[in-house]
Amino acid sequence: MPPNPEIRASDADRDRVAAALREHCAEGRITMDELHERLETVYAAKTVGALQDVTADLPETDLYELPVPATRKATMAPAHRQSGALDRPAARNPLAVYAAVNLVTFTIWLISCVASGSVLFPWWIFVAGPWGVAILAGILSGSRGRRS
Repeated sequence: MPPNPEIRASDADRDRVAAALREHCAEGRITMDELHERLETVYAAKTVGALQDVTADLPETDLYELPVPATRKATMAPAHRQSGALDRPAARNPLAVYAAVNLVTFTIWLISCVASGSVLFPWWIFVAGPWGVAILAGILSGSRGRRS
C-alpha cells in the first residue's frame, strides 16, 4: 500500500529522494539543471505526496537490472552494472589488499626491529596468517567467481 500523500515528510524521506535524484542524474535521465531544480523542491517539500511528484516521471528501479522479456532473446554480453563498491580495484582483487596491508604491517615490524636493535616477535603473522587462509579457502572453493 503506498503511503498517504498527505503525511508529513521526514528529513530521511527528503534525503532518500535527493539521493535517488542524484543517481538519476548520474545515469543521464535528468540534467544538472533539472537536478538542482528538483533538489530545491525536495528540500522544500512538506508532504510525502510532494516528494512523489518530484520523481513521478522517473523509474523506481534501475532499468538495466530488470529481467529480459520473454519476447526478446537474452544476449551473452554482461549486463551493465552501476558503478559502486565492487568497481573499486580493492574490492575486485582481495589479494592486492591483502598484500598491501601485510606490506605495511611487515614494514612496521621491521622498523621496530631496527629501532630496538633486536629481532622482535613477528606479530605481523597474526595479520597475514588467518587472513591468508581465508582468502585461500575462498579461492579454492571458487566463491570469488560466484560473486554477483
